Amino acid sequence: MQLSHAAGAPHLGSSLSCVDVLVALYWHAANVEPARADDPSRDRVILSKGHAAPALYATLAARGFFPDALLDTFGEPGGRLAEQPSPGCVPGVEAATGSLGHGLSIGLGMAEAARIAGRRLRVFCVLSDGECNEGSTWEAVLTAPARGLDNVMAIVDFNRWQATGRSTEVLQLEPLAEKFAACGWSATEVDGHDLAALTGLLERLPDGSGKPVAVVANTIKGKGISFMEDDNNWHYRIPTGEEVEAARRELGLVPA
Repeated sequence: MQLSHAAGAPHLGSSLSCVDVLVALYWHAANVEPARADDPSRDRVILSKGHAAPALYATLAARGFFPDALLDTFGEPGGRLAEQPSPGCVPGVEAATGSLGHGLSIGLGMAEAARIAGRRLRVFCVLSDGECNEGSTWEAVLTAPARGLDNVMAIVDFNRWQATGRSTEVLQLEPLAEKFAACGWSATEVDGHDLAALTGLLERLPDGSGKPVAVVANTIKGKGISFMEDDNNWHYRIPTGEEVEAARRELGLVPA
């Protein structure tokens, strides 16, 4: 909330819908540590929905990948924390993902390269439901089983909104898990805000099926802030200082 307000940057609702997924990855499922963020054998985490960069930066800072003070530079011209992530801008950021629909393909390339190099690492890719409209996403979905990449997991942040309307009104996405399964993936659904359930699923990669794994995480846009939840105005809207304080009260960060 504070990052969005201070920088005048949008996409706050999209950030809040996926932050639980990022916590489950960086604290539990993914084998990547702040002290060894460039270890060639680390797991790769790709935030394909790059517009949710505030959630990624806040998570990485809280996990110790870089100092909290750097968050104050979010969105500054020429700064390291751009509104869309760039590769290597800070430890823990693996790829530039401002243009939607490419993250999963990038992840498959990383997984294939690791296999060629003899490294057994895992690749976790967090996608938006809206970018599942992209043909490039489905080319990657079809490629992963053909290449036997059972060390790849696609996690779809299915908050059921995109910029101009409900995701399933823009294109017929559902049944999304079944579509992944029909393409040769081991697919399942989960409450994207249930940390225990998320962690249990994300830690099981590979899952023993011999297939890449797809997790459709059912989420709520703007999760955690009552006046933002499931309100698509927060795709682009910037919070006021008063709204930031109201959110802090709801979260118990200041007295009610």
